[in-house]
Amino acid sequence: MKYILYYRFMFFKIACAVMLLFLLPTVGFSQKKDVDTTEIEKDDVIEKIESIAEQTDAELDYTDLLENLDYYVKNPINLNNTNSDELRKLIFLNEIQITNLLAHIEKNGKLISINELQSVSGFDPETINKLLPYVYVSSKTSTRHFSFKEMFANSKNQLLMRYSQILEEQKGFSPITDSALNESPNSRYLGSPQKLYAKYRFTYYNNISFGITGEKDAGEVLAFRKDSLSQKVGSPKFLHKYNGFDFTSAHLCIRDFGVIKALAIGDYQAQFGQGLTLWTGLGFGKSGDATGIKKNGQGISPFTSVNENLFMRGIATTVGIKKIELSLFYSNKKIDANISSLDSTDSEVLYISSLQQTGLHSIPSEIADKDAIGETAYGGHIAYKAKKLNIGATAFKSEYSASLQRQFQLYNQFIFNGKENSNIGFDYSYVYKNINLFGEVSQSANNARAFLTGALLSLDQKVTLAVMYRNYDKKYQGLYSAAFAEGSSMANEKGIFFNILLKPSSAFTINAYMDNISFPWMRFRVNSPSKALDYLVQMNWIPSKKMAMYVRYRQTEKSLNSSDADDIIDFTTGTLKQNYRYNASFKVSSTITLKNRIDIIRYKIGEGSVNKGYLIYQDVVYKKIKSPLSFSFRYALFDADSYDSRLYAYETDVLYASSIPALYNKGIRYYLTAKYTLSRNIDFWLRFAQTSYSNVNSTGTGLTEIEGNTRSEVKVQMRIKF
Repeated sequence: MKYILYYRFMFFKIACAVMLLFLLPTVGFSQKKDVDTTEIEKDDVIEKIESIAEQTDAELDYTDLLENLDYYVKNPINLNNTNSDELRKLIFLNEIQITNLLAHIEKNGKLISINELQSVSGFDPETINKLLPYVYVSSKTSTRHFSFKEMFANSKNQLLMRYSQILEEQKGFSPITDSALNESPNSRYLGSPQKLYAKYRFTYYNNISFGITGEKDAGEVLAFRKDSLSQKVGSPKFLHKYNGFDFTSAHLCIRDFGVIKALAIGDYQAQFGQGLTLWTGLGFGKSGDATGIKKNGQGISPFTSVNENLFMRGIATTVGIKKIELSLFYSNKKIDANISSLDSTDSEVLYISSLQQTGLHSIPSEIADKDAIGETAYGGHIAYKAKKLNIGATAFKSEYSASLQRQFQLYNQFIFNGKENSNIGFDYSYVYKNINLFGEVSQSANNARAFLTGALLSLDQKVTLAVMYRNYDKKYQGLYSAAFAEGSSMANEKGIFFNILLKPSSAFTINAYMDNISFPWMRFRVNSPSKALDYLVQMNWIPSKKMAMYVRYRQTEKSLNSSDADDIIDFTTGTLKQNYRYNASFKVSSTITLKNRIDIIRYKIGEGSVNKGYLIYQDVVYKKIKSPLSFSFRYALFDADSYDSRLYAYETDVLYASSIPALYNKGIRYYLTAKYTLSRNIDFWLRFAQTSYSNVNSTGTGLTEIEGNTRSEVKVQMRIKF
C-alpha cells in the first residue's frame, strides 16, 4: 500500500503539470465576470479562515463571517449612496481606500461608471475586481420610506435545514453492556450520531433581521423520554438541560431607523475598537493578506452562528446623533463550566475550575458542565466619528454566579480567577493623507494594561506598508478580547509586526511580513520566558480574471519544553516550522474552473529529526449560469509524519457551512459538494467526503475512534426562500 500511494502521488503530480501546460495557452483574458448571486464567492475569506483554523483545534462555525458578504452579493452597495460604516463591512477595503473613495465622490461628484474607481488613489485592478460582486454605480439614490406594507412586500424569508453524519461506527456509538456502562458512564454517547441544524431568518434589507437557530451535535440528545434518559445519566438533575436542540439561539435586530443605529434583542455580537477590550465572535489574525491587520468593529450586530460561547444574550442598542454614537448593552446567560465545589445544602455551584468552550454535551460529564453557572455582562461604548478621525471608549463588567479557581500552575498564575472582572479601553483611527494611524489601550480590573498601535501607509499605487506594535502585560485579563496576537489570549506578549505589499504591475504582487514576538512569562508547555519569529513571503500572479496563482513561503520559530527524559529540569528548546505552498486557479471555460494546490510542511524540534507533511489536491468546480446544477469536486493526497506536521485546506461545503480538516498520517481525501436548484425558492445541497488512510488501521481517538482506515461523512441541506 505504501508504494501504491507513492506512485499515485507521483502520477497525480505529473498529471497536474501536464494539465497546466495544456491549459495555459487556452486561457483568455476576457474582462467579463460571471457572478452567481445565489451563493457567496468565498475566495476573499478562505485564506483568513484557514489562518483561524491553524490556531485552534476547535470546530468553529464561520456563518457570521460568510453571511455578511453573502448579503452584499444579493444586495450590492451603490457607491454613490454609501458611507464609511457600510464600506468597512467589505473586509478587503482598508481605511485609506474608504476615505479616498468618499473624498473623491465629494470632490468630483457621483461616480459615472465603476471604471472610474481606477482614478481613485489606492484602487488597483485587483481591488476593483474583488469589489465587483458587492457594489454597483447608479445616479439614483432614492431613500426607502418604511411602512409595514412595504416591509413585508420586500422582505426575505429563509429556512435552512441541514443533516450530517459520520457513516462509520465510532466507539462512542458502539454497543455496550449495561453493567459496563454503569461502571463507566462516560464511555458512550447519550444521543444519536446525526448532527442536525435548522435556521429560520427574516430580513428586510439590512434594516431588520429576525432569526432562530437550533443545533444538535453528533452524540447529543435531541428528543428524549425522561425515564430512559434518567437511567443513562444516573440522575434526573440533568433532565432540565434538555429542551429540543442542544443549542438554540434567537435574535431581533433593527438598524438605521432615525437616531437608532442598532437595536438588538436576544443574541448579538459586540465588537469595538481593535478587539483588545471587547470583541465577541471570531476575529481575523495574521494571514497572507497582512495589510488587513486593522480590525473594523461592527459594533452591535445580530448573532447568527452556533459558536455556543462567543456571543452575548440580552439587549443592546446604539444611538447616533450627528458625529456621536453611544452603545449600551446588557447580557445575561448560562455558560458551560467545570464544577469543582457545590453547596451541600442546596447544591448551588460555589467554585469552578475552568470555563468550557467546546459546546459539546454528549456524555454525562459534559452535560454536568452545561449551563453550570450564570454570566452577566454590561457596559457601553461611546465614539466620535468624523470623516478622518474616529475615537472611542469602551467599558464593561463581567460577573459570574460562582468563583473561578483554576488549578495552579506556574504558567497560568496571572490568568483570571474570581467572580468578576471589568475592562476599560480607548481606541482611535486617524487618516492623514495616505496614512492611517490606529490603536487601542485597555486596562483590566487588576490594573494591568495592554495596548497596540499601528499604521497603514499607502506610499503610492505600488507600495503599501503596515506596522504594528503590541504590548500585552502578563497580568492583563480580557475575557472577551480578540485582538491581533500570536497566542490565544491577549496577555503575556510583546511584538512588532512589519508588512510590505508591492505591486510592480497590475498582474503581479509581492506580500511579505515579519512578526518578532517575545513572551515575558511562561506559557503552556514553555517553562521559561521565550521568543518567537514568524515571517512570510507570498507572490501573486493574476494575469486575467480567468487565471490566478500564488507561491508562498512561511517560517515560524518558537520555543517548547524539551522532551528529553534525561533532563531533571524542564529546559526549553527551539522549534522550526516551514511551509511551502503553490496555489493556482484556472477558469477553463464559462462553466468549469480548476484549482490546484501543493503544500509542504517541515517541522523540527531542537536537533531532532524533521517531521514532514505533504498535500496535493485537484479541484474541479462546475457552475453554469441558469443551470440548476453546480458542484465542486476535490481529490487530495496527503502524507504527514505526525500531528505537528499536519496540513489544513479549506473545502467547499454547503451554504454557510465550513470544512477545514487537519490532515495527517498518510492517505487520500476526496469530496463532492453538489447544489441543485429545484425551483426559484428551493435549493438542495448534497456533500459526501471520505478520508482513506494507508498507514493506520483505525482513525480518531477516544470516543471518536473508528475501527478501520476510512472516515466518511455525508451532509444534506435544503433551503426554502419565501
